Amino acid sequence: MACRITELVLDCADPRRMGEFWCEVLGYVELGWDGEDLEIGPPAGFGGPQPTLILSRSADPKPAKLPLHLDVNPTDRNQDAELERLLAAGARPADVGQTGEESWHVLADPEGNVFCLLRRRVDPITVDGP
Repeated sequence: MACRITELVLDCADPRRMGEFWCEVLGYVELGWDGEDLEIGPPAGFGGPQPTLILSRSADPKPAKLPLHLDVNPTDRNQDAELERLLAAGARPADVGQTGEESWHVLADPEGNVFCLLRRRVDPITVDGP
């Protein structure tokens, strides 16, 4: 047997705003609140093929280039169109020392957490219904 990543936790100052942003980016929905922490995930909920994201309120979030960051790929458009969509949703370009020759874009979410938009288009995850 092996383990599987089921949740990712991101410390943030404003879970509601971050939830809105990441729901827009990932096509996720709000799954529920546990105190001041918001869980978002795919419409199928926890336990499916995609991990949920816990946005944990913190008085001292550490934005910037984290030791671990998210990479996202477009599913229904090319990289340029997806970049426009993410920027309109509140992402902004981030500089972590890239050369400008990379095939990906380095972005920051509304609280400054760095993530990358990769070039390759991937198929969306579909979950068989009942």
